[in-house]
Amino acid sequence: MHIRPPAVAGMFYPDDGAVLAREIRGYLAAVPARQASTLAPKVLIVPHAGYIYSGAVAACAYARLAPVRATIRRVVLLGPAHRVPIRGLALPVAEAYATPLGSVRIDAEGAAAALQLPQVTASDVAHNLEHSLEVQVPFLQSVLDDFTLLPFAVGAATPAQVAEVLDLLWGGPETLILISSDLSHFHAYAAAQGIDRGTVETILACEPTLDHEQACGATPINGLLLSAKRRGMKIELLDLRNSGDTAGDRTRVVGYAAFALSEPAHEQR
Repeated sequence: MHIRPPAVAGMFYPDDGAVLAREIRGYLAAVPARQASTLAPKVLIVPHAGYIYSGAVAACAYARLAPVRATIRRVVLLGPAHRVPIRGLALPVAEAYATPLGSVRIDAEGAAAALQLPQVTASDVAHNLEHSLEVQVPFLQSVLDDFTLLPFAVGAATPAQVAEVLDLLWGGPETLILISSDLSHFHAYAAAQGIDRGTVETILACEPTLDHEQACGATPINGLLLSAKRRGMKIELLDLRNSGDTAGDRTRVVGYAAFALSEPAHEQR
């Protein structure tokens, strides 16, 4: 089997499986009880920095999956391409993603369907060094039972092109949509707070108008918001912080937010 090995284990998160599992359990255990909800999210938006910086924020979203850990069987994961220029969206050629917690199979049937769209290609080069997708996989392995993965590295694409991919793979309660994005980068603490509050307001208003100064994952978020607006989804902000609040100084910070999106009750099945 062709497996995509971990590229940022030991940098963004621990490369020892036992240490990694313990660290993720700690982040999840620290999520306030008030964050708990019986309403199953269809979509999560989570940050993708090193766990010491954004792990606690991401955990606020992942904790929402506890009631549906056995229901979700497939995760459609979209994150921005940081390392390689991409036109459209790229799936890996690899058949599985590996982390120190084990391997997750790529959903071959879903990949074949997505590759029929002109904006989707297959490229291991796009995935080999990409952290925005990889850092989500250990969290998923910790909060879900058996599942397959459809990871898309997102490059130059329109919101409509991203939404078309999401609509194709939307599925039912067995499918989770996961968008990986940080917010503003390398502003002073107070300035970053102002920028990020504006970004959050745009997301909560379901307006697909973000730029890459507001969020490095603006392209996948905008595509999601376009689809979510058509579907009448409810968007909830779970956490908003930056690296100055977690593990960094406050002179040049990176913003992090976590959101959960749920479908109207009549569409949940």
